[in-house]
Amino acid sequence: MNIHSFLADDDQQNNQYKYVLNTTNKLQERRKSDRSESIFRDSDLRSFALKLAQQGDYTEAIALLSQLIFRHPHNAVDYNNRGLIYFQSGDREKALSDYNTALKFNPYLASAYNNRANYYAACGELAVAIADYDRAIDLKPHHVRAWINRGITWRDLGQYEVAIENFELALLFGQLEGHIWAERGRTYHLWGDWNCAIADYRRALTQLPSLDNDKDIPGCRLRLQLENWLDELLSQSAS
Repeated sequence: MNIHSFLADDDQQNNQYKYVLNTTNKLQERRKSDRSESIFRDSDLRSFALKLAQQGDYTEAIALLSQLIFRHPHNAVDYNNRGLIYFQSGDREKALSDYNTALKFNPYLASAYNNRANYYAACGELAVAIADYDRAIDLKPHHVRAWINRGITWRDLGQYEVAIENFELALLFGQLEGHIWAERGRTYHLWGDWNCAIADYRRALTQLPSLDNDKDIPGCRLRLQLENWLDELLSQSAS
C-alpha cells in the first residue's frame, strides 16, 4: 500500500482546542487533590481525554473515556472516541470493537463509519473500507474526511481517476484543502502526471501547518510526508 494518512473524525478535538487549553490545568489540579472523575462534567472529561490523546497519553485518555462509558453505557459518541484512541495507540482490535458498539447504539453515526473504514483500510481490507466510507457519505454528504479517505483508498486500489474525482468533490466543501491537494497530488504523482502533482504539492504546502505546530499533528505529519513526496518527484524529474 502507498504511504498515506487517513483522517479520523476528531472534530471535537479541533473545535474545542481553545476550551481545552483553558480547562486542562484546572482539571489536572483538581485531579491531584481528588482522583474521582465524578466531580467533572461529561464535557470536561471528554475534552480532557481528547487533549491527553493528542499529547500521546493514550492510557489516561482511554481511562477517562471508559469513565464516561460507565456513566452513560449507551452513548455511541464515547465508544467512537475511545475506539479512535485505541486505534491511535495501536490496539486495533479494541478499536474495532468500540466502533461496532458505537454503531450498534447509533447506526446513523457517520463518523463511526469513517473511523471503522480507516481500520479496515489500515488492515488492507480495502473493499470493506470503501463500503463504510460510502455509508458515511450517504449519511453525511458533506463529510469531507470520508471523501478524502475514500479517495485514498480508491488510489490504493489503483483506481486513480475515481480517486481524483473524490478529491475534486471534497474540494467543493471548502475544508481541509491542504490535505486534499496533497492527496490529489500524490495520486497524480503515482498516475504519472508529474506536472499536476508538483502543482498540487505546492498548493498544499501553502495550506498545511509548519512542522513545529503542535495544534495540528495530522497536518504536520502530512506536511512531512508531502515534502518527501515532492523531493522524490523533483529528483526523478532532474534525472
